[in-house]
Amino acid sequence: MREQRNHMSENQITRREFMNRSGKTAAGVGLAAAAASAPAQAAQNRAARDRRTIGANDKIRMALIGCGGMGRANMRSFMKRDDVEIVGVCDVDSRRQAETAAEVEKKYGRRPYADKDYRRVLEQRGLDAVIIGTPDHWHALPMIHACELGQDVYVEKPISHNIVEGRAMVNAAKKFGSVVQVGTWQRSVQHFIDAIDYVRSGKLGKVSVVRTWKVGADGIGSMEPQPAPDFLDWDMWLGPAPYVAFRPNRCHLLNKGSSPFRWFYDYASGMTGDWGVHLIDIALLGMNVWHPSQVSSVGGKIISGPQDDRTTPDTQIAIYKFNNPEFVLHWEVHVGAPGLDGGGDHGIEFIGSDQIVMVNRGGWSISDKKLNPVTKTASLRRVDSYSKNGLDNHTANFLDCMRSRETPRSDIETMHYTTVACHLGNLAYRTGETVAWDPRTERVTNNRDVMKDIIYRREYRKPWKLPMHRPSG
Repeated sequence: MREQRNHMSENQITRREFMNRSGKTAAGVGLAAAAASAPAQAAQNRAARDRRTIGANDKIRMALIGCGGMGRANMRSFMKRDDVEIVGVCDVDSRRQAETAAEVEKKYGRRPYADKDYRRVLEQRGLDAVIIGTPDHWHALPMIHACELGQDVYVEKPISHNIVEGRAMVNAAKKFGSVVQVGTWQRSVQHFIDAIDYVRSGKLGKVSVVRTWKVGADGIGSMEPQPAPDFLDWDMWLGPAPYVAFRPNRCHLLNKGSSPFRWFYDYASGMTGDWGVHLIDIALLGMNVWHPSQVSSVGGKIISGPQDDRTTPDTQIAIYKFNNPEFVLHWEVHVGAPGLDGGGDHGIEFIGSDQIVMVNRGGWSISDKKLNPVTKTASLRRVDSYSKNGLDNHTANFLDCMRSRETPRSDIETMHYTTVACHLGNLAYRTGETVAWDPRTERVTNNRDVMKDIIYRREYRKPWKLPMHRPSG
C-alpha cells in the first residue's frame, strides 16, 4: 500500500502544485547514480558555501552560455528586470559572443566577461545563475557544473540529449540544492493553465485519446566537409558528441537564424524533442500523469529522402499507452498542410466521451462531442484568446524562486519525465521496437539491447565526462 501511494505521488501533480510549484519535488526515482566521490562532496560543500542568500533588494547576477536566438531571447527577458544584471556571456562562435557582449554593454554601460569556454564563465566571482541556450547536447554539462558551484540555472529545452543524461541533471540539481527552471514557458501561459484545469475537471467525460502534432521542415540538403570558419571553435562546438568534419548544415551556420543541428541525433532529438517536449508536456499535465507503459513509433525521411544529411525523420508517428488513467497519446510530425481537423500547424487535442478540448499557442476551445448534422463537425462552445507574456512570466517565476528557494513551474524533475517521453518515442523509432518502460528504474524491460542506443545513453567523447551524483536525502 505504501508503494502504491509513492507511485501516485510520482505520477500525479495537483493544480495547486502546477501553479505554485512550491516546496520540494517528489523523491527521485530511476537510474542508480554512482556514489558521491570525495571531489563531488567537496563540490557540494563549496556549493553550500558559495550560494548567497539573495535579498529582496539585491541584484541577481547572471551569465548567458550560448548566444543563439533562444539564448538571447531569454537574456533579453531577464534584462527587462531592474533586479538582474548580465555579467558574462559565452559562445564558441566569436561573432555571436561579440554581438551579445556589445548588447549587454549598451544596456549596463560596462562590458561583461566574455569567453568561449563556459567553465571559465562559471568561475566568475559572485555569479548567481546562468542561462543555458546552447544546442541540446551541450545542456547537461554546463547545468551540472553550475549546480556544483552553487549556482541556479535557467536551461533551454529539451533538457537532455539522452535519458541517462537527464537523470544526471536531476540528481545534480537535488544534491546541490539549485533552483533549475526549464525553458518550457507554456507552463507560464494562462490559457494553457486554464485548458489543463478544464481537462482535469472531468467535464470532458472519459478521455480515451490525446492527440498532439507539429508540422515540421523537410530537409537541409547534403553538404561536403569543409574547413570550419575562423570564428567558430568546431571542436568545442561538438564537445561530448562524436567528432565529425565540419559542415555548415550540422550547426547554426546553414542559414541565419536556423537550427539544423536539431535534425541530427548526435546533437538533438529532431522535432520530437524540439516541439514534442512543449506539446507532449501539456498533454501529460492535462491527463495528470507522467509515465507511459509502452511506446511504439514509425516514420522516416519520407519527404527529404535518403540523400538528405539529416538523421532524424521528417515524418513520425508515436503511440504511447498509459495505464492510470488508461488512454492513448498520439504524437505526429509531418511536412505539409496542418491536417488533424484544421487544428493549425501544432496543437494538443483531448478527446473525451462528452467534450473535446483543443489548445495551442493561439488559444483554446471547448466543443461538444455531438456532431452538427449539417456541417458534420463538433459545435464550438468557447474560444479563449491568446495569453501574452509567457516568456516574461516564466523568467519572472525563476527569479522569484531563486529568492524563495521554492520549486519553479518548469522544474527539472517533471521536465525530465516529459523529455523521457520524447526520448522513448525516438528510441522506439530508431530501434523498431515497441518499448516497455519501467519509470521506477528508468529502464526498458522487454528488450535490454534497446538501451544500447544513444537515445538512452552514450559515452562522451574524451576528455568530457558526465558527472553522476547521488541526490542528498
